[in-house]
Amino acid sequence: MTITLEMLKQAVNRIAIACEKFQPMLCEADSRLGDGDLGITMQKGWRQIADDSQDWPDDLSKALFQCSKSLQKACASSFGTLQATAFMAMAKYCKENQIKEISSSDISPLLTVAYQSMMARGKGELGQKSVLDILYHLSEALKPLAIDDLKVAALQSVESTLTEFRQKPNLLGRARMFPEKSIGLDDPGMLAIKVIVEAI
Repeated sequence: MTITLEMLKQAVNRIAIACEKFQPMLCEADSRLGDGDLGITMQKGWRQIADDSQDWPDDLSKALFQCSKSLQKACASSFGTLQATAFMAMAKYCKENQIKEISSSDISPLLTVAYQSMMARGKGELGQKSVLDILYHLSEALKPLAIDDLKVAALQSVESTLTEFRQKPNLLGRARMFPEKSIGLDDPGMLAIKVIVEAI
């Protein structure tokens, strides 16, 4: 079984609905460690992706590139830019490897190019308690799995990463200026990925 463009369209619509539902939660989490607009970024960005998905070209790489353009259009925030960067990197990967539909073996490499591109753009490193860590652990957890096993493994990976980093300080983004305040709190970017994974 592979993930088709039609399945991706359905997924981004579910994510957009989830981002709207959890906008207050994400904004509240971000207000403790950042500027409090993460929920708005996620809601606007993924609603734009979902709306634009109706006109996606019948090509996976081009559709992923359109996701990047949708985020650039809807979000001026740093997290929106990081997501757009990730989609652009995944689009390039699919084009270079001539991937037309996503198989289970493609998931981990796509997540890898996503977090690596975000790392390069945001000048972050693994271990700093950020979105990079949760994507890295997802990429590792989903390497050996069949499509049917991905959802359970992804949810388990997300929860274990949140638990692992909760008692650590944030060393990236605005929260790095008062790291002790972030101990005991979940990173907002990680929570945003949790919303996405649960919605998919």
